[in-house]
Amino acid sequence: MQSLNSRFLEKNVVITGGARGIGFEIAKQFGLEGAIVSILDFNADSLKEANQKLIDLGIKTFGYFIDISNRVEVFDLIANIDAQIPIDVLINNAGIAFETPFLNIEEKEWKAIIDINLTGMFNVGQAVCKLMAERKSGVVVNMASKNGLDGEAGYAHYNSSKGGVIMLTKSMAIEMAPYGVRVNAVCPGYIQTPMSMEIDSPEFTQKFVDRYIPLNRPGKVEEIAPIFLFLASQESSFITGQTIVADGGQLAGQKP
Repeated sequence: MQSLNSRFLEKNVVITGGARGIGFEIAKQFGLEGAIVSILDFNADSLKEANQKLIDLGIKTFGYFIDISNRVEVFDLIANIDAQIPIDVLINNAGIAFETPFLNIEEKEWKAIIDINLTGMFNVGQAVCKLMAERKSGVVVNMASKNGLDGEAGYAHYNSSKGGVIMLTKSMAIEMAPYGVRVNAVCPGYIQTPMSMEIDSPEFTQKFVDRYIPLNRPGKVEEIAPIFLFLASQESSFITGQTIVADGGQLAGQKP
């Protein structure tokens, strides 16, 4: 049951971390606008479930199990996907987060965050961009975070990775522009996803909203996904190297 709006009809859209949360909603919205959706994820069970949900909606979808921190596997898989249907859009969404005080972060935990959130994004981005450069066409949208612009206690490794994503995005945009490839990033604030709702109690969520968010509510995945579609569409054809913040006003300043 696809939308009458078919901006992405038969476009091949690759989405990392597309099996849950914002990534799944992005995959669904692209699919409902006619895209062929290729989901890359490290959770096999979630991947299978997500694929079935998309198929039930009449969306043409493919699921690929992969660890994006494994550079060799990434390049092999991207080459395989592109050989079947050239990749038009990359949504570099996969990421993980842990809450640990700075003084207690161990090397293993630091490395896990950086390997997925930054190195993994670099791996997939470079693999796809090499192919897009040959065709002189394509769009990349990276998942950054409000935390990449304004840090948060307990998340030094996550904050650092997302700050890196923002600078990676700008660097990619500058170097890919001569090839006709646009690269942007989205910085969500506090968004209610299935994962966050498992972790955060309603009481915690309400206290956070009361203290930090001028719009007085957390965001929804349905509100973040359309930003990715906009940045991937011709409607944003003169936008590259930018970070779009969607945080309910949190970064605008302190609430009264």
